[in-house]
Amino acid sequence: MNKKAFEPPVIKRMTSTVPGKFGSKSQVEPISSIDGVPVADLLEKFGSPLFILSEKTIRRVHQDASEAFKSRYPKVQLAWSYKTNYLDAVCRIYHQEGSWAEVVSGFEYEKALHNGVDGKRIIFNGPDKSENDLRRAIDLDSYIHIDHFDELFTLIRLAREIGKRSRVAIRVNMDTGIYPKWDRFGFNFENGEAAQAIDLIMESGALEMAGLHTHIGTYIISLGAYRIAAEKLARLAIDTDRKYQHKIKYIDMGGGFASMNTLKGAYHTASDTTPSFDQYAEAIAGALQKAGFDQGHLPVLILETGRALIDEAGYLAGQVLATKRLSDSRRALILDFGVNLLFTAFWYDHVLHPVEEVSGFLDEATLYGPLCMNIDVLREQTQMPLFRKGDKVVISKVGAYNMTQWMQFITYRPNVIMIAEDNSVHIIRRAETLETILGQESLPEHLKP
Repeated sequence: MNKKAFEPPVIKRMTSTVPGKFGSKSQVEPISSIDGVPVADLLEKFGSPLFILSEKTIRRVHQDASEAFKSRYPKVQLAWSYKTNYLDAVCRIYHQEGSWAEVVSGFEYEKALHNGVDGKRIIFNGPDKSENDLRRAIDLDSYIHIDHFDELFTLIRLAREIGKRSRVAIRVNMDTGIYPKWDRFGFNFENGEAAQAIDLIMESGALEMAGLHTHIGTYIISLGAYRIAAEKLARLAIDTDRKYQHKIKYIDMGGGFASMNTLKGAYHTASDTTPSFDQYAEAIAGALQKAGFDQGHLPVLILETGRALIDEAGYLAGQVLATKRLSDSRRALILDFGVNLLFTAFWYDHVLHPVEEVSGFLDEATLYGPLCMNIDVLREQTQMPLFRKGDKVVISKVGAYNMTQWMQFITYRPNVIMIAEDNSVHIIRRAETLETILGQESLPEHLKP
């Protein structure tokens, strides 16, 4: 008879009511299935580790965000932030739901065109736009958001050479009372640069001053900061109308909405601090409605949120490679995915869920990835059940940035699958192989055998 492994005795408290002032239960609940599809079956068929995306969740969250703003403001347009997740299957869902494309590079611009987005529905942000990028954006009537004076002067010259007025906006940075202040991008509101840039555009005659744009930061939970930003952009728009009798067509509030992931070092969990889409909408739309615009000529409100739309739809499944004890007696779990795939582990306190029921006993543990490097740490310290080698695990809320900022480092990048609304499962990005890597290399003649 095989001897069973020892497990310390534990008394497991049953929680039948909502958490009280002393917090919620610490037991990590299993995630055995996603949209009704067993995680164990997905790992068996598509390999481990494995990224999993839920189409139902993508569509539902987008619809929730859209409804929150459209119920409070008459003119709203969402634009999907390509840098957040630019897998074609993901982008095309957002475009089907009515989102434009917001891109920050020539590569992302090409991606949007590849996904069938009309140039007139592409917003081109970012500080690095080549002259070829700008020429194409002018030709296709995209909205070009100007980041600095050098770009502004280049655009004026190109527009005159091409003989076509380009539709532009300026990016505005400002003091909204939060720290750190994002003043790296765009023209500053307080020192007059933003007003100066508008003057240059209006007086050039070569560009069409279409909009104003700001992006006050990332993972912003301060509703007051968005209210201040909307008020300042509205003031710029109204001042432009008074000075030049020119009405700004749209105000782009950028993104930066927080997701339900808890930041490292945060005192409270995201479930306690992250505003809802309704709360963000109330702050932004309320400020614009009270700004003093002619109600017959309200500017369109554009939103470029990414993280808050996609995080909830993403999962990373894998398994435990090994367990061990560290020198300070803490347990350590080594997983088959690390920071090369889960880049957001540098920002978030991700929660590791078992796929199957495990022991109720919790122990202090450190979560490591499989990479041969000391910084491959997914959680420095957390309460974990007694996992064993081969146990299957899932981390949820990983849809944003991990599939654009991941690295091919030491190991191959895995399959990415999507569970469709009818619960069918599709590979939307194939796992890498040696041929994938070698296909990009070139060997000098003197090194060939």
